[in-house]
Amino acid sequence: MSLTHHARTLLRLETHAPEETKAFGRAFADQLQPGAVVALFGDLGAGKTHLVKGICRALGVAEAEVNSPTFTLINEYSGAPFPIYHFDAYRIKHADEFYEMGYEDYFYGDGLCLIEWPARIAPLLPDETLVLYIEHISEQVRRIRLMQPDDN
Repeated sequence: MSLTHHARTLLRLETHAPEETKAFGRAFADQLQPGAVVALFGDLGAGKTHLVKGICRALGVAEAEVNSPTFTLINEYSGAPFPIYHFDAYRIKHADEFYEMGYEDYFYGDGLCLIEWPARIAPLLPDETLVLYIEHISEQVRRIRLMQPDDN
């Protein structure tokens, strides 16, 4: 999957505090269905996990239960109407490692997949993956862009 080519911007906005990033996540959750895969791009500290906290909270998961799965690779959250799988591919060196953990069961199943550091597993992402870029603009300001692959 090409994550930058043949994509169109669906939404672009700025947040000015972590709470605003979480609020965007709560609003964005209304658009997510079981089976959706969301790739979250952004530098360290950009707000990817804050966004996931907002999504999960909107779907019924206590915010305190949500944290970055950097060392476990995946966190599964219950309490939502469908499973939520929160991946962190930062420590993945080759996409084959992700393949070996049975990623297909997650990506093509009945849950919602939220993936931090998705560039490391880009070849495995479904074509219809929603892509969110979170950029540092300043210490407090983040620019969020929601992208969707074109049908080309």
